[in-house]
Amino acid sequence: MEKYILSFDQGTTSSRAILFNQQGNPVSIAQKEFTQLFPQPGWVEHDAMEIWSSQITVAAEAIVKAGLGGKEIAAIGITNQRETTIVWDKTTGEPVYNAIVWQDRRTTGYCDQLKAEGLDTLIQEKTGLIIDAYFSATKIKWILDNVPGAREKALAGQLAFGTVDSWLIWKLTGGQSHLTDVTNASRTMLYNIHQLTWDKQLLEIFDIPENMLPEVKASSEIMAKTTGQFLNAKIPIAGIAGDQQAALFGQMCTKVGMVKNTYGTGCFMLMNIGDQPIVSKNNLVTTIAWKINDQVHYALEGSIFIGGAVVQWLRDGLGLIKDSSEIESLAEKVSDNGGVYMVPAFAGLGAPHWNQHARGTVVGLTRGTTDAHLARAALESIAYQTWDILKAMEADSGVEIKELRVDGGATANDLLMQFQADILQCKVVRPELTELTAIGAAYLAGLAVGFWNSVDEIQEYWKVNRYFNPENQNTGELIKNWHRAVKSAIAWADDGI
Repeated sequence: MEKYILSFDQGTTSSRAILFNQQGNPVSIAQKEFTQLFPQPGWVEHDAMEIWSSQITVAAEAIVKAGLGGKEIAAIGITNQRETTIVWDKTTGEPVYNAIVWQDRRTTGYCDQLKAEGLDTLIQEKTGLIIDAYFSATKIKWILDNVPGAREKALAGQLAFGTVDSWLIWKLTGGQSHLTDVTNASRTMLYNIHQLTWDKQLLEIFDIPENMLPEVKASSEIMAKTTGQFLNAKIPIAGIAGDQQAALFGQMCTKVGMVKNTYGTGCFMLMNIGDQPIVSKNNLVTTIAWKINDQVHYALEGSIFIGGAVVQWLRDGLGLIKDSSEIESLAEKVSDNGGVYMVPAFAGLGAPHWNQHARGTVVGLTRGTTDAHLARAALESIAYQTWDILKAMEADSGVEIKELRVDGGATANDLLMQFQADILQCKVVRPELTELTAIGAAYLAGLAVGFWNSVDEIQEYWKVNRYFNPENQNTGELIKNWHRAVKSAIAWADDGI
């Protein structure tokens, strides 16, 4: 009987399930968007029960589409939107509040307070992270402080915290397993990435009881088995990685200095830095890339909060396009941006600026500006933000980056990929398979159950679709104007001006 790996790819705007065969090819895909909740400006929430129902629905759909049953699934790999915070009652399995999404800004004031108390260095040294509302710790504290009865229940050991991977495992195992992996733990601002433990000093600072936290596992090991209610089979859950680390592994960036950028709702660039963490001096974060066979790899990461989401905004917010795929043809109606620059700081600016208060800005508008110029400026903003991170990464690592491996939905846009190569002045490599986040989780799960024998075997399945080489060398003026636009976004946020 031929077996397959089932990958749960739980993203920010949709849940997906993909079945992979022995050659690392997808044989069946199902996807379902779910509700985005914006209760107040700067707040972003999801219904955790809808995350679960959408994910389990697409998993069943993908298997039925392929004409398979539970016995043909060798293992489940899980990859997930990171930092998004869910707190639930251990007895009822019900969330005490909506999931607070990684994009949410409600704890910005508290983060400012932590910085004012001079905790930046301590937190960065222990966790590799920069104090920001992006990460999970301040979101957990907010739930405990603001949901009636939550803190009392937590102190009594009745509540569980988890990132989305933990929540899915809890549900898949009928509440028997409260687990996460090192990659997701390293995004909470509570995990010591040197000692590989939850950090008691940080738990004290954030006033979070340790009994809420999941047990931390490697990224590739048999962690738990499903209850048997799902597909009438007890399937091993054997791979977990946060979406960006999963993409780094899926891109086979297994050697030091290799870099990938994922173009999703946000954009996330990671560089494999090997088995020793480097603390960034250029406002990047240090994160755990994966742990396989007791071997930990680390990565430098730069996070762009709004990448592909800027195209969704043009579609849903402005109505300039009906479908995201139309953005390329609209942008191609003009030969350049017409002097228009868009800084999509809808959720603040991420790396390397880390300005929580910055807001979206468009500069350079004239009477001659058209919807095509706005479309082009939106696409270009993704490439400029990537340039900022790449330069910070080169400065931290001392490595000149000659090749960028790319994945995610926006990589189908040839205009954006060519512009990216021009702006970076380096080769952009788009692989044949664009489902890199899902395949990364599948590889981790498959390695743990012997579906694949080694990383070397997997390496053979990674194939190039297209190289984008720099064609335009004269990009200095564009980058200079981009930085002027970023200054405008930051200035707008400064109410002291």
